[in-house]
Amino acid sequence: MFRFDADKPVHFCDGYTRRDFLHAGTLGLLGFGLNHFLSLKAEGAVPEDNDLNVIQLFLVGGPSQLDTWDMKPEAPLEIRGPYKPIKTNVPGIEISEIFPRMAQHADKYALVRSLYHTAAGVHDIGHQIMQTGRLFQGGVVSPHFGCVLGYKKGGRGAVPPHVLLPRPIGATGGGLPHGQDAGFLGKTFDPFVLNADPSDPGFKVPDLLPPEHLAAIRTDRRRDWRKLVEKSIQELESVPDARLYDSTFHQAYGLMTSARAREAFELSKEPDKVRDSYGRNRFGQSCLLARRLIEAGVRYVTVNMFETVFDEITWDIHGSRPFSPISCYRDLVGPMFDHAFSSLLDDLGQRGMLQKTLVIATGEFGRTPKVNPAGGRDHWPGCWTAIFAGGGIRGGQVVGASDAIGGFPKDRPVSPPEVAATIYHLMGLELETFLPAQLGRIVPLVDGNASPVRELLA
Repeated sequence: MFRFDADKPVHFCDGYTRRDFLHAGTLGLLGFGLNHFLSLKAEGAVPEDNDLNVIQLFLVGGPSQLDTWDMKPEAPLEIRGPYKPIKTNVPGIEISEIFPRMAQHADKYALVRSLYHTAAGVHDIGHQIMQTGRLFQGGVVSPHFGCVLGYKKGGRGAVPPHVLLPRPIGATGGGLPHGQDAGFLGKTFDPFVLNADPSDPGFKVPDLLPPEHLAAIRTDRRRDWRKLVEKSIQELESVPDARLYDSTFHQAYGLMTSARAREAFELSKEPDKVRDSYGRNRFGQSCLLARRLIEAGVRYVTVNMFETVFDEITWDIHGSRPFSPISCYRDLVGPMFDHAFSSLLDDLGQRGMLQKTLVIATGEFGRTPKVNPAGGRDHWPGCWTAIFAGGGIRGGQVVGASDAIGGFPKDRPVSPPEVAATIYHLMGLELETFLPAQLGRIVPLVDGNASPVRELLA
């Protein structure tokens, strides 16, 4: 949150100070830098509302490919694991029995079964690669896909371009950046972070609401707020770029007071049947909130399924504490994802939004082909599965294949930079462009001249 505090108090009518007034503006929620936004606007490059949207479901912990979407029923028991495959509504495609609802939507999504990377099998490293397309190297933190989109295209009206739900990824053991901020683009392009549990019965987003004392102000007095802003900014004329502060403040105030922005977070407006279908849990309600935010004009929403891998049931099935047992896929994690993902596709489709919304679900790596002595599986970046659905994606197919034990790609290997290129391509960004990095350097939008995964594209 950015706050422009005055060196000395300046009192307005009604007893408010400039400090009170400027604290009401949460500039960080804008998600983009004003200089960049104004230049885009001047060039006529602020895009229309018909651009593609993105919902990225990040499956923190790393789902096992062998127990979810790339099963090997003919392999030995220590490879194939405890679950059985079931048929989907697309002939020839089978997935795990832990996803019965998802099996009825296979025509809407594509499975990439040959995703891999060659870096260390560390959670943090996988988080970076799968959300930025790059490794953290030499102290340079690369920006999240959604932050790049905000930098390149700005926001739509009062809503931020990129929102992260429900909270950022926390400790996962590596002590490295997780790739969920704007990195070298600067903090003005960071996502708006909810930092709340939308499944909480008392859920609200206080930072999007004006301070409580504003509720007592009569409607006719609210009309004078712009005059108060102008008066405040006049007193800041000695500060460099004070006129930019003026525009920035009005953008922040517009976000705070926008009915559309506030209503997007009001899950209580959804019918109980809809909320129940997503699952009355943190991930399910975050997915529902993601749909509402996209509907309200947010371009990119990142949903973290979990916040950590320690002492919490997650995809990280090492089999012993503080990690999770493989049975949690059947008992909790699988059903949680099955309900939320399937309902999200249903909901977007019924509202005519699926063709304009790319939905991606992936973890940071897969799991070892062989079950370990604790009955679980360990980290394995050699091969895993990602899911793509919605806008620009040809559903009902499998791209790539793993070997007989799900350990390495056998056909059409897909790298994280190719995933990044696919996302950027579908978002309408030119892959040949560059981003301003640190110390005056520039870096290409995608690493290694990677190209989109053409097989995915409709």
